[in-house]
Amino acid sequence: MGEKKIKNIFVEGAISSQKIADSIQTHASKTNIGAHSIFLGQVRADEKDGKQVASIEYTCYLDMALEKMHEIRESIFAKYELTCMHVYHSLGNVLVGEICLFVFTSSKHRKMAIEACNELVEAIKFELPIWGKEIYQDQSIVWKENK
Repeated sequence: MGEKKIKNIFVEGAISSQKIADSIQTHASKTNIGAHSIFLGQVRADEKDGKQVASIEYTCYLDMALEKMHEIRESIFAKYELTCMHVYHSLGNVLVGEICLFVFTSSKHRKMAIEACNELVEAIKFELPIWGKEIYQDQSIVWKENK
């Protein structure tokens, strides 16, 4: 059996509600699935030093990020009995209130789907070479720290 193809998880700008809905809808015909777990990351209107975040501009080392995501994906599939896994992460500018991360895991049973989704989100946040610049309403910029 050959190696799995590296999937591009990146979307330019915000992840649309239509993309999320379409992804969920495609699973209606997969009758071996009993549970889905979904995480949606949204840009917050954080306030620092009296200034409010207006958007986050995401950048990454594309090849390195995709390779690392492939490793994470394979390790999650090896650890959990999943039927499906989908990950989309924004690049470019994403406004406050918009979705920047969509993680969707499916399994026969809820525990596997939930645990895999949680572990996947943590790995994405702390292992992928993705950075965000917080752009404030006054146009000042601060590099974001993952928490």
